[in-house]
Amino acid sequence: MKTDLSLYDRTLTLFRYPKRNNETLQAWDAGDEYLIQHIEEMALSAGQKIVVLNDSFGALSCWLADKHHVTMLSDSFIAQQATRNNLADNHCNPVVLASSLESIPTDVDLVIMQIPRNNRYLTWQLAQLRKTLSSHIPVIAVNKAKEIHSSTLKLFEKYLGETKTSLAWKKHRLVFSFANSPQPIDVEPFTTWAVDEHNITLKNLANVYSGESLDQGARFMLQNLPADDTYKHAIDLGCGNGILSIKLAQLNPSLEITCIDESFMAVASAEQNLLDNVGQSERFHCMANNCLDGIKAAGYDLVVCNPPFHQQQAVTDHIAWQMFCDAQHVLSTGGQLLVIGNRHLGYDVKLKRLFGKSNVSVVAVNKKFVILQATK
Repeated sequence: MKTDLSLYDRTLTLFRYPKRNNETLQAWDAGDEYLIQHIEEMALSAGQKIVVLNDSFGALSCWLADKHHVTMLSDSFIAQQATRNNLADNHCNPVVLASSLESIPTDVDLVIMQIPRNNRYLTWQLAQLRKTLSSHIPVIAVNKAKEIHSSTLKLFEKYLGETKTSLAWKKHRLVFSFANSPQPIDVEPFTTWAVDEHNITLKNLANVYSGESLDQGARFMLQNLPADDTYKHAIDLGCGNGILSIKLAQLNPSLEITCIDESFMAVASAEQNLLDNVGQSERFHCMANNCLDGIKAAGYDLVVCNPPFHQQQAVTDHIAWQMFCDAQHVLSTGGQLLVIGNRHLGYDVKLKRLFGKSNVSVVAVNKKFVILQATK
């Protein structure tokens, strides 16, 4: 796996976060290289104020911090941690790290962005840029050429302004735009919908997974959550909009629940949804984190988890494995991990390796999903 990004007689050593032994995935892609090359060819004067949106692991921020004042906005806790580490490892100048919940700076000379996979989030970001930027400030975005559809460019034109594209290079394409559409278009921060069969209404910020409807895995999990007054402390790991926490709270009125996700927008949505559906309570805690880093060992009776199987653009199972290992660490003896996954993912094999064959059982199964219980 390549760790050195070398361009223009300069080398950065970059790692994903968390750093793993035998890592197979690179911490940057050809899109980052294309953007860097284009910006270098622009021959910007030193000291430009540059906003970087959606920098996956900090490659763009590290490169630009050498000569410019950089603000990196991201919805990813992991992206921020990776950027911090890569900045330190490469002795880069400081970068302002901001979450997706913060406003885009108004004093800007250039905006560059990795185009997010989620069109709702892209629309939100473009609308915020249109409201914030002067019409002469360039916005340069990048993605794989196959992911830049005519509909993508129409979003740029509608919510931001004048837009054109580059030629493809290493299967990536640049998008050039300015904030000069006739009028800014208001985009509601939350998308709201109801889960009628559970009497729950959910508000979802723009980058929340499955933010426009309830995904089928969560729907199946809702039908199989425990009601057990022996549980005192639970974690909803990868909480998303908090739907599982809400149901757990309704089924277990004295249960203390900690919601954890790496998306700042997911954590904020979960906090709002617990407030709206269950009410203000000191028994709920919501936090952005990399899995269960820093969480007290042997302090929890229950962990519920619907693991992701991708990180940024890459399909990978290492996040699920880290979630399972972390859950095993924070569970008390007799505590239980409740996991849902597509049947073909084979989570039962991983859980049996970790918890022991006799301590893993099937709670429920349908044509697509299986819910597994692992007992420490």
